[in-house]
Amino acid sequence: MRIPHNEPLSSDTSDRPARPGTRGSASVDPERKCILSGDHGSRDGLLRLAISPDGLVLPDVHAKAPGRGAWLGVSRTELEKAIAKGQMKGALARAFKGAALTIPEDLPERIEAALFRAFTDRLGLELRAGKLLLGSDRIAEKARAGRIAFIGHAADASEDGSRKLDQAWRVGMETEGSGMAGTRLPLDRTALSVALGRDNVVHLALDDAAAAQRLTALLERLLRFLGRSDPAADELSAGANASSAVTTD
Repeated sequence: MRIPHNEPLSSDTSDRPARPGTRGSASVDPERKCILSGDHGSRDGLLRLAISPDGLVLPDVHAKAPGRGAWLGVSRTELEKAIAKGQMKGALARAFKGAALTIPEDLPERIEAALFRAFTDRLGLELRAGKLLLGSDRIAEKARAGRIAFIGHAADASEDGSRKLDQAWRVGMETEGSGMAGTRLPLDRTALSVALGRDNVVHLALDDAAAAQRLTALLERLLRFLGRSDPAADELSAGANASSAVTTD
């Protein structure tokens, strides 16, 4: 990514999540403003765009690229409509202060692919760190013991199998009757198995709250871009906007 002319390095280039109560009282997750909707949202909840060396506007999923950025909090359908109507071009021109840029024709596809890749990469990292659990029996055992922070089900997982794990989770968390349930992931068992290098991955879980937050931040953005909203993802990211400062980059 390149730095547009006369634009200083931004201070938001770190991809470390900052949530209230997790990194000290001085660490908050400042809000960003979607260039299309004008709505404010947490840094975790919006996607950053940056400019490549050849002037292409590209997704910066981890918000690491230097220079000015633009933030999106809309779905793919909304983005495609904004591009077709010319609204995206004007919004980017304002966000990047007139810097020379080109919107690739396949920007929505690039964004979706980048979000999927970031999510599956994080799954792999948590697996290697020993925080991602696989296998229904293992997940159910830890869920009943109250040692599960997140449960995910493949898109094609059976309702019966998912319901049993969700019930075990509610029992362990002493939230029976609450309706709390795992997340139906936007990947089927084949895609999950390929991403994790394991056979027949249908259900997965995280037994660490910090790992669950890291994964959920990426999942929340992916689901929002796909036009979905997941209560489990929203719950883990709730409160991130409290006492936060609004910035545009």
